[in-house]
Order: sequence, then C-alpha cells, then structure tokens
Amino acid sequence: MELNLAGSYKNKKHLLESIWAVVKNKYPARYLKVIGVTGTDGKTTTTHLIYSILQRKKLPVAMVSTVAAFVGEKEINTGFHVTTPDARFLQPLLSKFVDKEIKYLVLETTSHGLDQYRVLGCNFLVGVLTNITHEHLDYHRSFEKYRQTKAKLFKGVKFAIINKDESSFSYIKKKVNPNAKIISYSIKKKADIWADRIKITPKGMSFQIHQGRKKYEAKTNLIGYYNVANILAAGGATKAVGASWSEIIATIKKFSGIPGRMESIDEGQNFSVLVDFAHTPNALEKILETLKSLRSKKSQLIAVFGCAGLRDVKKRPMMGRIAVEQADLVVLTAEDPRTESVNEIIEQISQGCKKAGGIKGKTFFCISDRQEAIDFAIQKLANKNDIVAICGKGHEKSMCFGKKELPWSDQKAARKALKK
Repeated sequence: MELNLAGSYKNKKHLLESIWAVVKNKYPARYLKVIGVTGTDGKTTTTHLIYSILQRKKLPVAMVSTVAAFVGEKEINTGFHVTTPDARFLQPLLSKFVDKEIKYLVLETTSHGLDQYRVLGCNFLVGVLTNITHEHLDYHRSFEKYRQTKAKLFKGVKFAIINKDESSFSYIKKKVNPNAKIISYSIKKKADIWADRIKITPKGMSFQIHQGRKKYEAKTNLIGYYNVANILAAGGATKAVGASWSEIIATIKKFSGIPGRMESIDEGQNFSVLVDFAHTPNALEKILETLKSLRSKKSQLIAVFGCAGLRDVKKRPMMGRIAVEQADLVVLTAEDPRTESVNEIIEQISQGCKKAGGIKGKTFFCISDRQEAIDFAIQKLANKNDIVAICGKGHEKSMCFGKKELPWSDQKAARKALKK
C-alpha cells in the first residue's frame, strides 16, 4: 500500500484516521482500478462521463461524485455532504464495492480530500485534471498551495490526463509520477487529444476529435466549450483503460447531463430558465459566456447568484464583476450564508458589480431571500426569449443558515416562481 505521506502534517488527525480506516477495511482499493478526477470546475460532469463510458463498455464499475454514489444503475444513498468523503466512510464503501465484484472506481477528488488524506490508500491508476482556478483560498491560503495540493493526485498514477489549455499545465506535468504516461488534451491547440470545428446550438454541440492522425466526428446534448474539454478529459481517461472512440462517442451522444448542471426548468414559459452549480469565478464566467452567445439579439441574459459564507472572500467581488460584464441583468442573493450576514456578503459582491459599471436598482439588484430573488428574476425581469440562469446551488438540496441546513432546491424554487 502506497501511503504517499510527503508534504505537510497539519492534518495529523485525518492522517491517523485514514490509516486506521484503510487497515480496518483490509485495504479494499488494491482490488480496484481507481480513476481520480480533480479540478476546480468540471469534476462532476467529467466523473459522470467516465462512469457512463465504462458502463457502456460493460465493465464492473462504481462511482462516487458530488451528486451521488452509483454501482451500475443503482444509486447508493451515502448521506455524504462533501464531494470526497472522509476515509472512515469511503473505505467501508470501497469494501462494499469489492464485495459486489466491482473492478473499476471513478472517484471525484477534491483538494480538501487530498490535503486531509481522505483518499489515502486509493492508489489511483488514472489521474484527471480539469482545471485549476480561483477557489478554496479560504482553506489553502494561497493559489500556489491550492495547486500543490491538486498535484498530489498525480504522484503515483500510471496515466495522467491533463488540460493543455490550463496555465498550470506545465506545473502539474512536472509533478506527475515520472513513470506515468501523460495524455494532454485541448480545445485551443494541438495535443495528444484535441478538438476543433466546435459548433454550439441551444440543443447541443458537434465537434471533431483528433488523436494522432485519426479524426472522429462527435455530437453531444451538452453545451459550452468547457463541456468539450470535459468530454476530452473523459475520453483520455477511458482510453487509458481500454475504451474505444466508438464507445466514447456513442456514450456522449446519448449523455443527457446531470442534475444541477445547465438543467432546464420548463413550465411552458416563453423564456428559458436554467439551474447550474456554477459557484466559482471561472465557472460563472464560462456558463454566462456560453448563454450570452446563445441568446437572440433582442433577448436578455439574467443571472441570479450569491456567494457562500465562511468561504473564499476574495472571489466575491470577482464574481460580481464577471456577472455584470457577461449578463444584462444581475440579481444578488443568498447562497449558504452560514454564520455570516447575507447582506454583507451581497454588499461585497456588489462592489465588483459597481467597478464593472453596474448600477444598483437598474442593472443589478440585491434581494437577500433566494426565493424572492428567483421570483423577481422570473416574474419581473424576464421577457419572451430571455434566459434566466440561477447559479450556485445546482443539485444541492439544502441551504445553510447559521449552523443549520434547511431544505432548499433551486429547481423547486424556479418552478414555484414560474407557476405563479
């Protein structure tokens, strides 16, 4: 068992708990081929894409992601409230997978999970990096430390799938296990796997995939350049374990997406309403850029979002600036304020709105109650052919106020507003 103990020992308690959990459960990952997916944005979609491709290949595969854990078609109710669960919960789950004769595991892997030894003993065969952008600096303190933590995933892998379009590409490449095969992917330049001729419509995309001298035509129901990158990452990971391009392309053609990722809410209205998990500056910018390119000349893009309390404060004005630059109208609201003041968080976001030329009460609005904010966007601002993007919560089913998790669903809130 490779413990990979290099680095800081600031999480000694987590380390000891993880060692205990691996030993107690008889080191289950030694019987699994583990594919780890990390990155600031795109982890969940990429994880689900990999899982779906391996399912099509009829391999005995399981998955643990932000949304849920799955074995075959069966969803496992883990009760996890974090993307990468604590080893005390993850290791028994891996043991159950082994008992069910699972051979492959796709594991969404966060920087917290890597830093706190939650994935100790997982011995990743394949490591996938989507991107590294501004997030979690409240925990890691600096972007450099955040990047160092992400790099831990690649120290023992045999295959490293890395985004060549990323500013951290060269840095991560140097951190990869020297005996590993590095597979680069790109939507902007030539790489081991790359895409061009990307055509985006409101109903999906078509593009061409290149690997060496071979070309493959691909179609998907997903939209956004970032999703082409996610597909290439998934393609690289599954090719590494034996999938063919025909299996990969057939899977992405039928892949319908996952809850809370560009999820359309339709109650017969004459404008579009989408729910998305975008809660980082990069993710918010990418989704708004995509939707902006799809709207008609006479329609408006309306963004509804907030920022979480007790989390990265520096990103708040950044997201305000991005929203005003990309959307026509912006509604700032609550998003897991925890013990912070909702209005103070909104004020910090609004500073970025103002610096980007936003005018309070005209181009951006502050409504602390999230249901009221969604009602306002849908009932007061939206007109025919407009696009309303409700960002930040996605698939989540609760919102934290103080220290309590209260039931919440952006999908239900949107439907409620539409039915009114």
